[in-house]
Amino acid sequence: MAEKLEDLNLPLTVVTRIVKEALPEGATISKEARTGLAKAASVFVLYVTSAATNIVKNKKRKALTGQDVLDAMKDIEFDRFVEPLGEAFEQYKLVISARKSGAGKKKDEEEIETIEDD
Repeated sequence: MAEKLEDLNLPLTVVTRIVKEALPEGATISKEARTGLAKAASVFVLYVTSAATNIVKNKKRKALTGQDVLDAMKDIEFDRFVEPLGEAFEQYKLVISARKSGAGKKKDEEEIETIEDD
């Protein structure tokens, strides 16, 4: 777990890049707004992770999967994001699969984080 509360925040540079891509051309965002969005995004990630962790525990498993995240999004009533997130997840799996089967390329291991039992 994080040592300090600030360790749970998403990197401001990453959030800034995402926000700038979403803003219309010529629009700017203040540092205060970027910081607020970064904190809000971090809270959302923690919320989804908590919901997904509950799904894993209810199924008596230890590994949290992408499908658990999709199911958690449904549980917390973010249904409209499930389809695009599922599509992005499928694209990710295709990229990983292509890397693993690529000739002469280093094989990537899919990372699975386990959840500690309380």
